[in-house]
Amino acid sequence: MTAPMPPSGNGPKRRLHTLISRDGRPYLSLSPGTLGGHRRTRVYGRLDCPSALRAIVGGHYVTHRVLFADEATAVEAGYRPCAVCLPTEYARWKAARRATRP
Repeated sequence: MTAPMPPSGNGPKRRLHTLISRDGRPYLSLSPGTLGGHRRTRVYGRLDCPSALRAIVGGHYVTHRVLFADEATAVEAGYRPCAVCLPTEYARWKAARRATRP
């Protein structure tokens, strides 16, 4: 998700991070992003989410991990909030989904 960036002058190396945009396409950023997500399940959450961290340790999550600059970008890209680390946002998402179903 990160790629080294060539140093400018004698300063420290800066890293580029691959984030996902509102249209779901990856782009490079100097910022690491504020939220993580899973490409297959289309769920986003905090970077310190206990559920995501357990999955990362298990090794099954990392290849599908994506990063977002903010919540609005994650939602616009078609991801839903994590029920574990974002319970309030998840409850709102769930209620809105129920309201739109016939």
